[in-house]
Amino acid sequence: MSTPSPSDDLPVRRIDRVLAFMSLGLLILAIVCFFSIIIGTATGMEQADFATGAWPTVTALVWIAPPIAFALLLAVLIMTFVRRSRANKGR
Repeated sequence: MSTPSPSDDLPVRRIDRVLAFMSLGLLILAIVCFFSIIIGTATGMEQADFATGAWPTVTALVWIAPPIAFALLLAVLIMTFVRRSRANKGR
């Protein structure tokens, strides 16, 4: 007969969707924080101002958020590949 059509694809689970949007959200947050540091530096803020207030958190987010987002995306990919391989074994 014929091969299965793409419409026979597995549905997207809620956990996959949540992890994907968390990854996207963390990347957007990191980019916004990066541009806020650039704008803060360009407006003439002195280096001492970046050591107080919310700036240490903003700086930490620029360094920490992208690797976490990458790990979440990797988890989504691995879960999807495992789920598809299990579904193909059952056919």
